Amino acid sequence: MKKNSVELLLVISVVALTIIGLIMIYSSSNVWALYKFNDSFKYLKNQGLFFILSLFLMYLVSKIDYYNYLKNSNKIFFVILILLILVIIPGIGTMRNGSRSWFGIGSFGIQPSEFAKLGLIIFSSKYLSKNRKSFIPVLVIAIIFFGLIMLQPDFGTGIVLMMIIVALLFVSGVDVNFFVRIGFLGLIGITGLILVAPYRLQRISSFINPWNDPLGSGFQIIQSLYAIGPGGLFGFGLGNSRQKHFYLPEPQTDFIFSIICEELGFFGVLLVVFLFILIISTGFKIASKCEDLFGKFLAFGITFWIAFQTVLNLMVVVGLIPVTGVTLPFLSYGGSSLLILYIAIGIVLNISRYQR
Repeated sequence: MKKNSVELLLVISVVALTIIGLIMIYSSSNVWALYKFNDSFKYLKNQGLFFILSLFLMYLVSKIDYYNYLKNSNKIFFVILILLILVIIPGIGTMRNGSRSWFGIGSFGIQPSEFAKLGLIIFSSKYLSKNRKSFIPVLVIAIIFFGLIMLQPDFGTGIVLMMIIVALLFVSGVDVNFFVRIGFLGLIGITGLILVAPYRLQRISSFINPWNDPLGSGFQIIQSLYAIGPGGLFGFGLGNSRQKHFYLPEPQTDFIFSIICEELGFFGVLLVVFLFILIISTGFKIASKCEDLFGKFLAFGITFWIAFQTVLNLMVVVGLIPVTGVTLPFLSYGGSSLLILYIAIGIVLNISRYQR
């Protein structure tokens, strides 16, 4: 497949998935938005504005030589580090759903932890492309970022961030024994984080048996399964979800896939999964064909981020793992997430077009 064809396939897949996301954001949120804001189009309008801005930024970034990120990776790192520190300071960061993860700008919010994913991928790709036998600094910086994100707290984003770094270290050639040791330490660390926060322990308990507390910690996953189960082959039809009527909390975010299952059925799910497979396979293909190490690691890191976050969200929604609060890329409501994902796709397009 020619480069232009690969790039076109990637852009079409991303835009198609986002348009489906916009439709489903309206369909899943209109009841709640009408009740809360007296405007059933509230979430659609917000996400639509970010979509237009994201398209422009993707086009702009796709024209910028990706080597500029290598030259400025330290600056990018320090800017994001400062933002992660500022956001946890009361009075600067805004509390939403129990986490101080946002900078509030009117009715909009910017989430610096989303930008931290891309910033850390850029910094790690630069470092590993030049120092393949020395990876400890990358790990230390990742742990610092993880710690700052956990202070918000945002466990799901922290897990995504650390897994991206583990994947980058793996493809850079780090010895397999290291991953066994770090996996053991990570398991101890995650256990400690769960034990010090009672709500995380409740999520584990509700994951094992959500019906132990059906109106509390198990409520969200039970309602998600009630949405997924009856969907069948064709679903109830667009706009005909029952769970969005104040059963599944804010279904336009983490659990939008549940509403897709309920309204569009198995065939709707197949379409969404097919588009994700196209995006991920195309991204990995661009990474594998790039002969420049920095470009290879950068494209791989971005693609792995999308792939892992997608799988993590889907596993939560169908009850395979505890609730993590991770959104579904390109589909879930969230301006910061959409913006940074489109910027990341723009970088991958530039790597495909102008690799060194």
